[in-house]
Amino acid sequence: MTKKLRPGSLCIHSGWQPKNGEPIELPIVQSTTFKYDNTEEMAMLFDLKKEGYFYTRLQNPTNDAVAAKIAALEGGVGAVLTSSGQAANFYAVFNICEAGSHIVASSEIYGGTYNLFGVTLRKLGIECTFVNPEATEEEIQQAFRPNTRALFGETISNPGCRVLDIEKFARLAHSNGVPLIVDNTFATPVNCRPFEWGADIVTHSTTKYMDGHATQVGGCVVDSGNFAWDDHADKYQGLCMPDESYHGLTYTKSFGRMAYTTKLVAQLMRDLGSIAAPQNSFLLNLGLETLALRMRQHCANAQKVAEFLEADDRVAWVRYPGLPTDTNHALAGKYLPYGSCGVMAFGLKGDRNTAVRFMDSLEMINIVTHVADIRTCVLHPASHTHRQLSDEQLREAGVAPDLIRLSVGIEDVDDILDDIRQALDKI
Repeated sequence: MTKKLRPGSLCIHSGWQPKNGEPIELPIVQSTTFKYDNTEEMAMLFDLKKEGYFYTRLQNPTNDAVAAKIAALEGGVGAVLTSSGQAANFYAVFNICEAGSHIVASSEIYGGTYNLFGVTLRKLGIECTFVNPEATEEEIQQAFRPNTRALFGETISNPGCRVLDIEKFARLAHSNGVPLIVDNTFATPVNCRPFEWGADIVTHSTTKYMDGHATQVGGCVVDSGNFAWDDHADKYQGLCMPDESYHGLTYTKSFGRMAYTTKLVAQLMRDLGSIAAPQNSFLLNLGLETLALRMRQHCANAQKVAEFLEADDRVAWVRYPGLPTDTNHALAGKYLPYGSCGVMAFGLKGDRNTAVRFMDSLEMINIVTHVADIRTCVLHPASHTHRQLSDEQLREAGVAPDLIRLSVGIEDVDDILDDIRQALDKI
């Protein structure tokens, strides 16, 4: 296919491209292993001197086709599927870090990621400094150290719904000789492609909008191929120096722009696992095929719901980038001109119990841990996803005690509004 396709077409036609007589839908290669006629062929695969399949923990045709689709959507050179979004963020960082390394991350990120970076990575000897993403470049610069290896942020933060100034973060990362990693889960590549704004690596929880139907848990790491690892070889010796576990192979020399994803598979997947199951990848692909269509409806519905909430006297505040009154509206216009997502945050006049009474009064809208699928759902992060954080950490992560995260689905918007209205009437 020579013509450059637009995102809506890439959702359908990239990744799996059947040849004459092959199935139109992506096949599920449900096999742990692959047969070869002689030992030399398999030896070449183990030495990374030949492309092919030999064990699904490393590569699988179904997984690779879906990864290729996501890479095409993001405009990257390669991608790797993982078993969850958490695994994707861990692999993205750990692929270029080791004990003694340091990362800088926006404080406005998902609570699980905040805990991963602030607690679990510290146990592995990797420290993280959290910064206010809306601080000045001079203020954020103070967080960098000689051993800093990456800068991390979310395109649209979960659950605070703040828009990341990607160009600002990219300038800071590159001036310090490190890559910018951006979690693009909420925006999806349909509404934002961070590589076009200077990001180097993108991650996704494919469990969310990409799947869209709450059928599988998964993640993805996408590499732009643009970061010049060899220019900073002293920092990234794992990529730029010989790997003794592969007979002295050097990833940047042997694989060029594919060095980062090749190392992620050859080392991390080899040693840690966290692969996507082929059946899950098949389900993810079905979701991807309608991603562009669904995102338009999510955004249209969410805009109407946000406007309704902003106009209601019982609502104390609303955060949604599509509202002209939102402090990130200008950033949304720059990075998200086609819409942001269906997720918003708001608070009710009253206390934490007011939020609980409102949520318990909803009839159609579901109280679930999940977010970003076809059904409208609601969550109180301080009581649920972020309950492991202290009050100070909650404030740093942009999570107020009264914050309600509403993920607007693709139902008829009048039914969504009716349910919200009747629940407000009961508080």
